[in-house]
Amino acid sequence: MKKTVSVAYMVCGLLFATCLIVANIVEQKLISIGPIEATAGLLIFPISYIINDLIAEVWGFRKARLIIWYGFLMNFLAIAVFQLSVHVPGSENFTHQDALALVLGNTVRITAASFIAFLFGSFLNAYVMSKMKLHQKGRNFSVRAIVSTLVGESADSLVFFIIAFYGVIPTPDLLLLMLTQTLMKTAYEIIVLPFTNILVKWVKKKEATDVYDTDISYNPFKIGDI
Repeated sequence: MKKTVSVAYMVCGLLFATCLIVANIVEQKLISIGPIEATAGLLIFPISYIINDLIAEVWGFRKARLIIWYGFLMNFLAIAVFQLSVHVPGSENFTHQDALALVLGNTVRITAASFIAFLFGSFLNAYVMSKMKLHQKGRNFSVRAIVSTLVGESADSLVFFIIAFYGVIPTPDLLLLMLTQTLMKTAYEIIVLPFTNILVKWVKKKEATDVYDTDISYNPFKIGDI
């Protein structure tokens, strides 16, 4: 029997990868939300967690694991091209090299922090979603969506800020940044939760699937197990 690809699953994967790549580009800009200072990545990065929730809820941990790794690889490809474009000698007609390097030329430390934090946060998010769905027997999606995001975003912020800024930013300020980013990203998910609920129900109905992760391996490296 010929295997087919779900259009909904494919679209989720494309959106997931796009969110990661765009977030990395705009992350360097600081924005003000009232009295709170945050990065512009806040505008799009939480959407990747909403998509993660959707995939884990509808198709299960196996499919979430696959999308996380493909998202990671696409992000890695984008960063590699960004670095290459910065270091390749420019034409004499190109006069914006410094601006290009400033926007796309993240340091190795920042890039490594972003990659490692993404893997920790995304896999914890999918794991908590999967386990809570079994425990709750499929009820209370809203609760596990919020809890999984809080766990995932906490891990993401903890790993990213420690690797990227430990020793650069004073520890009290670092802790405040972690807490602020986590709470704001979780609040983002709570605000859009009514829409997420509608979307999850619609996809389940359209796909005629609602996977429960019984008897599976949560090893993040078992990519072939789909």
